[in-house]
Order: sequence, then structure tokens, then C-alpha cells
Amino acid sequence: MYNKILEKLKNKNIAILGFGKEGKSTYNFIRRYSKEPLTILDKNDILKNNEYLKEDKNLTIITGDTYLNNLEQYDLIIKAPGIALLDIDLKNIEDKLTSQLELILEINKKNIIGITGTKGKSTTTSLLYKIIKDQNENTFLLGNIGNPILDYIEQFNEESILVIEMSSHQLEFVHQSPHIGVILNLYQDHLDHTGTLEKYHNDKMHMFKYQDKSDIGIYDGQNEYLINLINKNNYESKLYNFKVNEKADIYVENNKIYYNNEMIYDGNQERNLIGSHNLKNIMVTLLITKLLNLDIKKATNIINKFNPLEHRLEKVGTYNNITYFNDTIATIPEATINGINGLGNVDTLIFGGMDRNIDYSKFIEFLKNSNISNLIGLPETGHKILKELKDTNKNIFIVDTIDEAVDIADKQTKPNHICLLSPAASSYNKFKNFEEKGNYYKNVIKKKYES
Repeated sequence: MYNKILEKLKNKNIAILGFGKEGKSTYNFIRRYSKEPLTILDKNDILKNNEYLKEDKNLTIITGDTYLNNLEQYDLIIKAPGIALLDIDLKNIEDKLTSQLELILEINKKNIIGITGTKGKSTTTSLLYKIIKDQNENTFLLGNIGNPILDYIEQFNEESILVIEMSSHQLEFVHQSPHIGVILNLYQDHLDHTGTLEKYHNDKMHMFKYQDKSDIGIYDGQNEYLINLINKNNYESKLYNFKVNEKADIYVENNKIYYNNEMIYDGNQERNLIGSHNLKNIMVTLLITKLLNLDIKKATNIINKFNPLEHRLEKVGTYNNITYFNDTIATIPEATINGINGLGNVDTLIFGGMDRNIDYSKFIEFLKNSNISNLIGLPETGHKILKELKDTNKNIFIVDTIDEAVDIADKQTKPNHICLLSPAASSYNKFKNFEEKGNYYKNVIKKKYES
């Protein structure tokens, strides 16, 4: 299968735009089969940590503030997801832009299941992969989950099922859609990359945009943003929606999931994925299980054993009768609200991060009316939000570090209750990403109580 991609790249003046994880994957794939001239474009000095590139005599490296100049000179630009092109005139280069995702969609869309959404992508993608893999060994987990497609392409064939997590950054410039496409939800996010909420949402809708009548689209029938976009656009694919407490193609009622009005999953049984938001994720996996004619009982067994991914309502431990949870993946207020509602016993909330001009008015109202006693705000958004809550009956703590926050939580949290770190904001102001923030929090807790 990879030969079809190699044929597309043959005799082209190619630039790899961005040399992070996916950019390195693209370079390694090309160099496994070709020594033709190649260019890498990146703002950072990539040679410092990639000395091996100096040995490549057919490689040109362009770095610095002008790395995006003269893009039109290339025949093909294989773009990494994290590169924003906000200030670039695209009219002369848009047809030259491609990506690992586009390359695989062009040759094998019929076996691709794509999952996107503002929140829930990784959990749903990982769970669906495990369900299908359990019944079909020839299944691969790829994409934004951390597995670049070209790292694995030699391992799969024309019949492989590819379960791919697709971010808005990856979908931004594609001109193909997967055979089965899922949009879990749409909220405010990534405005720093796209510039506007409208563009961010339109990028996500590329999941359905290029589907035809033989394809399948799945979406949340109660998400306002999604409903508006579905109604506005004339998508050709067969569309299925999922809902809570309202009849739909698949729906939840009293924690039980129904498909074609038949109960196929009892969410009241013991499971590790807690919360109504995770029941939505489970609904999507069960719908696809049905559409693929897989065994629903085997799928249920996988679902009930599935543990939350790291940094997603992750239990850190119980110390001094306080149970600490890490939910740093919650980078928007809706995700934090879902986590609080899912846990149900939160007495202390640690939140705050990079200010991306997201509207927090509903979040503030939620906190005012919640049963949470202690609100600990980190820079920057935590500080801003707590100013709006200073006249409430909450215990308000404005801090600069997670270390301070954990010390306060230890003193203030009621016994047998939860302290939850759930930022409702991006972590980039103080940390490299949400993973680094979550790991720092866990280390602070373990150092405090276990050392």
C-alpha cells in the first residue's frame, strides 16, 4: 500500500513543513525509500537535537522567522498538524499542501474510521480500537493519538481497519473524508491556531464534507454548534446522531443505551469510564460496533474493562482521606464541568491556565451553584475567574503554583472527598502541554505524601 504514496511523491520537489513527531515520521518514511532532494522547514533550530540530519547530503534545512517564505517553490508541502498558517496567503500553495492523513485518505478511505471532536477523541478512539482489535487482529490505532500514520504503513494492507484520531489541525487542509466519520462535539477551542471559532468548526466539519452516499457520518444530535452546521450543509453521507434522554439513532435513557429502540448496554453496571460524557463516547463505539456487524457482548466486555487514559479523570491516589484526581486534558470549561459531574464528590477544584479568550460566563455560574467548597485558581484564567467569584460563599485561593495548590487542598478538603485538578484552560502558559502539567501535579502529590 505504501507504494501508492511513494508513487505520488516520486520526482517531486518536496518540503516537510514542521519537524516535530509527525515531521520526523514523514522524513524517515521518505528516506527509507528515496535519497532524492528534500527540504525541511521549521521555525526552530532542529539540528541541535537531530545531529543525524547533517549526514544527509540531499537535505536542505530552512529555519528561523522566515521559514514560511517562498512556499510556492515546492511541488508538494507535507505539513505537520501543529504549524499554523494564519498569516500566510494560501491561494498559491493550498493545492500543494498535504499531510500524512491526506495521503492515506487518498488511497484507502474505505477502511478508515475517523474520530474528532473538541473533547473525547482519544478515549473514544482508543476504546473503539480495542473493541475492533478484539474481533479483528488486522486493526491499527493511528493519528493524533500519538501514532503517526507513516510509522506503521508498512504493517497494514488493503483490508486493514484504520482507527484514526483526527484533530482540527489535521483536518484543516484535507480534501478527503473517511468512510466512517465521527464528530463527538464542538465547543470553543484552538482559537490561537485558527483565528476564529467559525474556522475551527469548519475545519472539524471536513470529517463529513467530502463523504459520498456510501459513507457514514456520526454526530452529537444535541450539540448546538453541530446541529447548526449539519442543517446548513448538504452532506451526502448517511448521518446517524446520538442523544441523551431523547430518542435518536442511538440514545441513552436512565443510563441504558438503546439502538433501534433495543437496549444494548446497561450503563448502571460497573465500569471504569464514569460520567455521562463517557456514556456518549461509549454510545459512539457501540453504534460503530453495530454498523460493522461485530459482537455486541464482546464489545461490552471490552468497554467495562477499559480504564481511563492518563490525565483523563485519572485517580492519583487517596492520602489523608482525600482522593486526588488528575484531569488536565480538560482544557475547556465544558470538560471540567463534565468531570465534576462525573465524579460527584468534588470538594476542592484546582483550575486555571493560558487565557485564550474563551467565554467563561457559564462556567462561573456553574461554580457559583456547585457544591464545591474550595476553589483554587492558577494563572492566568484561574485568577480572572476567581475575581468574579469573590462575593460567593466559596473558599477562594489565588495561587501561582501547583505546589501551593496541593498544600491548600491538603488543609481544606473535607475528609472522604475529592480534590480535582481540571484546568478548564490550556496549559501552555506554564507547561509544554497538558501531559507535563498532569505529571507535575502527580509528582507533587506523591512527593508530599510518599517521600
